[in-house]
Amino acid sequence: MTLAFNNMRSFGYGAGRWFRNLCIAVVLTTGNAAAQEVVIAALGDSLTAGYGLLQSDGFVPQMDAWLEGQGLAVDLRNAGVSGDTTAGGVSRVDWTLTPDVDGMIVALGGNDYLRGLDPSVSRENLRKILQVAQDKEVDVMLVGLRVGSNYGLAYKTAFEGMYSDLAVEFDVPLFPAFFQGLQAAAGMQDGVTQFMQRDGIHPNAEGVKVIVAAMGPAMLAFASKVNE
Repeated sequence: MTLAFNNMRSFGYGAGRWFRNLCIAVVLTTGNAAAQEVVIAALGDSLTAGYGLLQSDGFVPQMDAWLEGQGLAVDLRNAGVSGDTTAGGVSRVDWTLTPDVDGMIVALGGNDYLRGLDPSVSRENLRKILQVAQDKEVDVMLVGLRVGSNYGLAYKTAFEGMYSDLAVEFDVPLFPAFFQGLQAAAGMQDGVTQFMQRDGIHPNAEGVKVIVAAMGPAMLAFASKVNE
């Protein structure tokens, strides 16, 4: 009787330990899957590279921190090169999209505008970038840009329109304008200066913070979709 009881107790203890270990394994596996980082490359120019700022104050580190603050495990990689045009983006996109990259945001065109490049050329370059991403089955979010009318209204219309047209063509989400948050926060164009560096082109650290807060929800929706 005692022996039988001891054997049963031993079996019960062993079964309990097995069940406990199984539960721990399931929890750890589930936790690891939930915590798996989604890798997103930010292909851009000085605006994404963080020109003139401390590394921690740049667009990529601030956006990465904002997304993680929303509970999303993300590795937002800085693929921004100061002075880069859409043509430069074409030359870099293939090796930017390494096998571990799950998604990409494309924020290019500012230097094309500053140089007065033909919008049809910029459009074709962006199309090539999006095509490479599509071929590699990498999700993309396109970031547009609002520009001045110093090259004429036709240029402005063609330049700004290429982003929305390509977003429809490739069926990718579009954030309309990189500086949208600053313009909304300032209330008027002149008020934007408080968020800019002395060159009047690049945002300061506070400006980046405002940009991230405005773009963040769109980035979160995109990154969450990529993570599905």
